Amino acid sequence: MKTSLLRFLLLIASACLVASAALSVPAPSGGAKLTFRRVFKGSSPEFIEITVREDSDTAAYEIRQLDEDAGSLPFQVSAAWRTKMFDLAAQLKHFQGQDLDVHRKIANLGEKTFRWESGPEVHEAKFNYTLNSPASQLLQIFEGLARQQEHVDLISRRMKYDRLGINDALLQFESDLNRSLLPEPKRVLPMLDQIAGDSHFVDIARQRARSLAERIRHQG
Repeated sequence: MKTSLLRFLLLIASACLVASAALSVPAPSGGAKLTFRRVFKGSSPEFIEITVREDSDTAAYEIRQLDEDAGSLPFQVSAAWRTKMFDLAAQLKHFQGQDLDVHRKIANLGEKTFRWESGPEVHEAKFNYTLNSPASQLLQIFEGLARQQEHVDLISRRMKYDRLGINDALLQFESDLNRSLLPEPKRVLPMLDQIAGDSHFVDIARQRARSLAERIRHQG
């Protein structure tokens, strides 16, 4: 009887130790983060920062003038584009020991920073202008996402506060769409559909919104 009780108590103690060990294991730190920042005083905007997470389609952006209040907002980046961006970062060895600047006397185009964070590992590279192909591709994507979000914000503001100015905002969006500068124009579709179907907007804006929406859907 005493032997059985002893074995039972030993089993309980062992189970408690296993549970305690499991609880003491640190939680996963989450996926890696990729951040782009551009600071260019005198331009518009002067400050751009975009952070993309490897394991989440929710990214963060901050686009403003330097004298405006800081603060980031969420937006979405698809898995396909995130994969492309993190592949390019991997080609650049996650910016570890990378000198990306062209080191020539050219105009100031703003200080750009790529930053990689994964747990305690942090690497970054700063440059004004680069000829490195993966870096140029990554820069193009980040700047495209920033332009795209600027269009989203502008169209959204015009829809709320300046209905007569909505057509001008759509023209600006169309110009960048024509130049293939926007990575994910489908993100604008809900607003285009809303404008196209709302009689409170002028007909020319409704027609343009409808045409742009059809074009984006046709592009797949």
